[in-house]
Amino acid sequence: MEKKHKRVGIMGGTFDPVHIGHLLIAEQSYRQYGLDYVIFMPAGRPPHKQDQEIISNKDRLAMLRLATEDIPYFRVSDYELNKQGLSYTCETLSELSQKFPDTEYYFIMGADSVKDMDHWRHPEIILNLAHILAAVRDNTDIQALQAEAQRLREKYNARISLLGAPELDISSRELRGRIAAGQSIRFMVPEKVRNYIYYYHLYGS
Repeated sequence: MEKKHKRVGIMGGTFDPVHIGHLLIAEQSYRQYGLDYVIFMPAGRPPHKQDQEIISNKDRLAMLRLATEDIPYFRVSDYELNKQGLSYTCETLSELSQKFPDTEYYFIMGADSVKDMDHWRHPEIILNLAHILAAVRDNTDIQALQAEAQRLREKYNARISLLGAPELDISSRELRGRIAAGQSIRFMVPEKVRNYIYYYHLYGS
């Protein structure tokens, strides 16, 4: 009997820390594209953030698990955290596609990242192995994004779809600053994550 074809979302990032915006985008991806589930995959050493201090893999993984543990279609993977060296999306997708050939992957990213795809390591591999879901926000230039998506479709035969993500102006960088300054992050991160941050005194709390 032929295996069921799965549709799986992958949401990468440092998640330093994970926040409500990440969860909303993952939820929208799951609903809008009928995914079986969404995997949150924290990066070990992202090549574009080598000069940025990132808290431990253990803490980022723990916060992600706390944030998603009550959602049956959200999963957390330590796949990239266990890899040696830098984390490259093309390598991860290649390895996962070989291991799970029955799965169709949807790679979730911010719309701003679409215009940078040519500068990613082996974009042709990424765009061949995954359907890109670009999260559009209120300040996104839709015409420019559509033009760039069309260029990538013509150059790489890419599959790129727009994701109507809720507008929520929260960033992990902003959260780290608020915590260090003693400002509230209530309702910006899941309550379990907020408690974890203060219990372990992360980000200068």
